[in-house]
Amino acid sequence: MELVDEGWQRADLHVHTSCSYDVPKSSVVHPQKLFEKAISKGMDHVTFTDHDTVQAFEMLGWKKEKLTPGVELSVTDMCNVGHTVHINVFEFDGEQFRDVHSIATKAHDIFMVIDFLKENDLLYMYNHPFWFAVGEKPNLLAVPELAKHFPVIEYNMQDLKQNNLFAMALAHRFGKGMAVTTDSHTGGIGAVYTMAKGDDFREYFNNISMGNYYLIMDQPIWKHITQELSAWIELVFSMDRQAGTEFSTGVSLLDRAVKFASNGKLAEHPHVNRFTMRSIQKLSTSGLPFFLYMLSKRSQISEIESIMNFY
Repeated sequence: MELVDEGWQRADLHVHTSCSYDVPKSSVVHPQKLFEKAISKGMDHVTFTDHDTVQAFEMLGWKKEKLTPGVELSVTDMCNVGHTVHINVFEFDGEQFRDVHSIATKAHDIFMVIDFLKENDLLYMYNHPFWFAVGEKPNLLAVPELAKHFPVIEYNMQDLKQNNLFAMALAHRFGKGMAVTTDSHTGGIGAVYTMAKGDDFREYFNNISMGNYYLIMDQPIWKHITQELSAWIELVFSMDRQAGTEFSTGVSLLDRAVKFASNGKLAEHPHVNRFTMRSIQKLSTSGLPFFLYMLSKRSQISEIESIMNFY
């Protein structure tokens, strides 16, 4: 409270709404609902960073008080990088979004995207540098070099702690700012946030980039991930059946399971539906899925550690 009294502001800079393709369609994650929730949790700035879409701002209005336009751009640059890079961009208008989205999806050149962001004086940060899309074989050597081109690097509560520590080391090594985010796909906006001074969003973000910030985290990453997974399961089982076909996790096996859970057949048997949901939630919160995920990443973490020793 003392920092707030001294002019420090709060924001969760990576949040997804029902407008993202990989968010279960539910009123819980509707942009208006999330905006109200963020304000009630004391966020001074609210932004939504859906995947390659600005639909949330078309719904709420681009100039809504306390709302800052944002988007998570996916740039698959196999030439310069070798894998897909995720960037959050803020404070743009509709025309600027269309231009940068076109560069990202047609040119597939991360440096062309960054040049456009700089030329247009837009704010941007490097999302989860050591998290990679399923099925991609990342070029780990490219990550530290790419980090040099970003003013802010993300500490993502949906990624492994070790990966975030590597990201923090990059920020420290190259004198970059860092922002902690929920990256929530289930309505968990504001569970963690970054504090910095600023009379407006731009000043707030620029203070982060200059290293004048605090990362506010309430509990360990593994708890955030297990809670997010549990909430995600509940949303899937209560998902709007009319919009269910628009949802995809990007993993075909998981998509088939989601389709089964949301096709309406289970809903005809509420007791079975509830029992199935609770059973899956119990498994997800047991820690076993998280443990197995950690094991699957051990080899990659060792590779990253070897690379980070050079920095």
